[in-house]
Amino acid sequence: MSEAATQITLIGTKLATIGMEFIFNAPSPECETCKLRNTCTNLESGRRYRILGIRGELVHDCPIHEAGVRAVEVTESPIIAAIDARKAFAGSKTVLEPPKCDEYECTMYDLCHPVGLKGGDRCTIVDVVGEAPEECEVGNKLKLVELRR
Repeated sequence: MSEAATQITLIGTKLATIGMEFIFNAPSPECETCKLRNTCTNLESGRRYRILGIRGELVHDCPIHEAGVRAVEVTESPIIAAIDARKAFAGSKTVLEPPKCDEYECTMYDLCHPVGLKGGDRCTIVDVVGEAPEECEVGNKLKLVELRR
């Protein structure tokens, strides 16, 4: 299977570590007037990314990060999620459909509603990790899978 696409973006120098994962959120108001905003804010809000490499030694001034920002190469991270067991086949394509569930205190809730993915996302099941760690409180039959958008 081919690797996910990579992008170049800017991140705080204290955070610029290969392998570090983060969720990109909407830019801060301070970014509006920054000359680097197009490079810093080129990622999709609400998605999880992993730093694959650091680009050069140049550090840019930043109104948010006190030690400045550096260029890094990132890719969207694969995400572990609980999905309907009948759809859990490695290599298959699926549309993420989080279960209709209001059990917010459930220990499985975050697996069924993974941060970094949104309902309706088209994903590839990279791997079937195994059985869900617990039974679903509302009776869904679930398996853990590694998803890549």
